[in-house]
Amino acid sequence: MSPQPLQIHVEECKFHNPSRALDTAVLSVHARLRRQLLSPLRWHHQPRCILNLFDLKAPLSKKPRDGVKTTDTVVDAARNLYFRLFVPSVDRDANMPVIIYFHGGGFAYMQVNSIACDDLCRRLCKKTGAVIISVNYRLTPEHKYPCQYDDGFDIVKFIDDNANTDLGNLNLPSYANLKQCFIAGDSAVGNLAHHVAVKACEYELRNVELKGLMTIQPFFESDLDHPACNVFGPKSGDNISRLEFPATMVVVGGVDPLHDWQIRYYEGLKKCGKEAYLIEYPNAFHSFYGLPELEDTALVMEELKNFVRKSIKEL
Repeated sequence: MSPQPLQIHVEECKFHNPSRALDTAVLSVHARLRRQLLSPLRWHHQPRCILNLFDLKAPLSKKPRDGVKTTDTVVDAARNLYFRLFVPSVDRDANMPVIIYFHGGGFAYMQVNSIACDDLCRRLCKKTGAVIISVNYRLTPEHKYPCQYDDGFDIVKFIDDNANTDLGNLNLPSYANLKQCFIAGDSAVGNLAHHVAVKACEYELRNVELKGLMTIQPFFESDLDHPACNVFGPKSGDNISRLEFPATMVVVGGVDPLHDWQIRYYEGLKKCGKEAYLIEYPNAFHSFYGLPELEDTALVMEELKNFVRKSIKEL
């Protein structure tokens, strides 16, 4: 099957700064090229070293950059399991919320030090005023399911286990409040965020209290009944009805191919009696939030901030 030609319609996008529309269009072309390389038809023919050519890295910034400092904390070197911590450099109150973030990339591409991931978490940190814990999980196809789910929850347990000993072991600032913790994920790994939240609800965490889940254009599209991708299907066992599942924000794009399954995910949460909020942008394509010049990107960042603040105020 030959790839479809790229079609970029800059005039259909709304920009905060029209003079940078061309730069944003170039980024969009780059994103589509990456998606073509990562399609199921091409993946097994692309060695990791080739894919890494498209994955530029961002260095740590122990000194504030764009108002945010970053450090890395190793959890398991054998698995290359670690997280990058994003901390606002401005003075905050003593109850700064914490967001455990899982980056997108189809489970197969990018890491927490990828420029795209670093930039997104940096913007989220600055906007919400929260400490961001960005998780570096193992990638497929080298590491099969359920490695990614295990890595995600192992980070949560590591944070919970070390919270009472010394926050310095986590590189967390003393004002980070793990009683105001959120889980978030975008694209395919919004799926992982959901499953980590389920495990967190089933596990008796001692120090981490989960207050919210943020899924940004999550991947649940499949005709299979496997509970990993069809979380409310016949084999899922309706496993969240019995849980104290956190309030969930579901971000949907109107022209996202995954749109219908994302809506079904939101409806499934509501049918299970869970608190859920649907945020939809009619003209948004998949991964639009990666382009900061888009008007919808600014809007979704504001919604994420409001969701965090609302959840904290209701404590």
